[in-house]
Formats: sequence, structure tokens, C-alpha cells
Amino acid sequence: MSDKVPALEHGSVLPEIAVYFMDGHGSARKGELDELSANPSRNTDPGFTWVHLHRDNSSAQEWLQKCDLDSFVMEALSAEETRPRCTVHGNGAILILRGVNLNPGAEPEDMISTRLWIEEKRVIGVWIRPLKAINDLFDAIETNRAPSSPGDLVAKLALRLADRAEPTIANLNERIDELEENLLDETVDASKDTIADIRRAAITLRRYMFPQRDALTTFEIEDLPWLTDRDRSRIREAADRVTRLGEELDAIRDRAQVVHDQIIDKRSETLNRRMFVLSVVTAIFLPLGLLTGLLGINVGGIPGTGDPWAFLIVCGLLLCLGGAQLWLFKRLGMMR
Repeated sequence: MSDKVPALEHGSVLPEIAVYFMDGHGSARKGELDELSANPSRNTDPGFTWVHLHRDNSSAQEWLQKCDLDSFVMEALSAEETRPRCTVHGNGAILILRGVNLNPGAEPEDMISTRLWIEEKRVIGVWIRPLKAINDLFDAIETNRAPSSPGDLVAKLALRLADRAEPTIANLNERIDELEENLLDETVDASKDTIADIRRAAITLRRYMFPQRDALTTFEIEDLPWLTDRDRSRIREAADRVTRLGEELDAIRDRAQVVHDQIIDKRSETLNRRMFVLSVVTAIFLPLGLLTGLLGINVGGIPGTGDPWAFLIVCGLLLCLGGAQLWLFKRLGMMR
């Protein structure tokens, strides 16, 4: 199969197979699949191994089959549709997280999943679409800022996912701010389509943010002996960041609803004002129309038929009647 992978920012590409041997002190060495032991528990080094694979790569599939993972873990790693969750299974844990889609031409709210099988000495990650937060971790490893433990890897990844999501959520906030400013300007008409787009994005992002918080919280409190207090603290911090992002999305959704209601009220007010003007015009011309229609009937006995001044007199009476109506409407406060 082809090894072409969608390009990430600055021309970087997420490798289809990545293997890192962490020393537990911030450094790591790149490796190959054939260097890995089928039984990671035999590894007595203080560090751990991180293997990150493209699900549809044939070599990756062959290696996964040799890892002696049970069907539950394999199904979780290769599932087509996933939601953020954490499930402890034996001495390891399945952790599924999602990040905003920052690939060219994609919608950010079309969030991308990353699936992790985490053990004391090994982390297996599987991806289907490239996620820039993973590339951020690879870059950090290359600069000797590698995770010191599997728990630290989870915390770093969750924090990078939150960092990547923040600009998208900030952009939604800015768009809402702009719409609120437009509502104060009577000459600018805010679009309901824009509001609908913002609400859709906020609702879609929120749908994964709170389950992601729950997944991280579950992982942090699980009784896994290889999770250190420092790991738990970092994971708790990442869960708090995700919670804050979820609360911001709640606020964006609520603000969008308020702006939508204000747009409806503004349009209703404009429509009512125009209908009122039409009603006043109709009320003024109704008696005038009645009078001219009465004088225009083609029967005998119409007064002023032979008088050359009759037309001017009728026009004067109509003007006086119209002026009297305007005065009465103003007196009754109907012209405000």
C-alpha cells in the first residue's frame, strides 16, 4: 500500500510507523519494529517504549498481530468510530482521545481520534488521520524533552491536544464578539447563518470535550501501580484544561443563542415599525379614498358639478382632513 500521508503544517508528515525507546529521564532513541520484544514485561530498563502506528499500514497490522493483544484491545485500537474513553483491562488501560482537525481544508470540529494501549513498559498508539498534537510530541522527543513515563506521555499528549484546541475556541469567541458588535450597529445586519455555523461548531467540539475530561479523570484515579503521583498530578492538570475548554464552549453556545434571539428581536422590531408606518398611511388615506370614491360615482346629484371652483374646494377639504388626521395621530402619540 502507499505510504503517502496527508501533509501537516510546515510540510511535516506524521510517520506511518514510529518507534521510540524512552530512557525515563527525558531522552529517547528512535528504533524499528523488529527491535521490539513481544513481551514488554521482560524489559528491566527504567524507561518504556512508545510505538505509534498508522492503522492501515500493512507492516503495522502484521506487527500488531504478533503482539499477543487480546481481541478487546485490538478492536478498540482499530475501531472505525470512537469516542473519548478510558477502560482498564488487566494490567493496562485503553485510552482514546480526540483533537481538533487542523489538516488543510478540514473543519476543526471534525475531531481526530488517537487510540492508546498503555502498559507499564509499553505504549501502543494507533491513528487513522494525522493529528498535529502527536507531531508536537515527536518534535519534543527530538529535542530531548521526551516523556519520562507512560503517564507522563498521556499528560503531555492531553495538554498538547488542549493547546491545539484553544486557538479554534478563541476564534469562535472572536466571531461571537464581532456579531455582538454588529448588533449594536443598526446599519449592519447580522447573519443567522453565521450564528448557526458557530453554534454547530461549538456543539460538535463540546460533544467530545467533556467525555475527554471524563476519560482523563478516569485514567488518573484508576488503581494502576505504575502511575506515579507526579503522573496523576499532570493528568489531573490536563483534565482541568479540558474542563475549562468545555466550559468555554458552553459559554459560546449560550452566547450564540442570545445573539440569535437578539437578531430575531431586531428583525421583528424592524418589521413591526414598517407595519406601523403602513398602518398609519392606510389610516390617513382610508377616509380620503372613501371621500374621493364617493364623489367619483357616475350618478346624478353630485354637488359642485357645474361649479368651476368645486375641484379646488374638494382638494382643499382633503388637505384639511389629512392635516387634521395627522394632528390627531400625533396628539394620541401614534407618530413616535
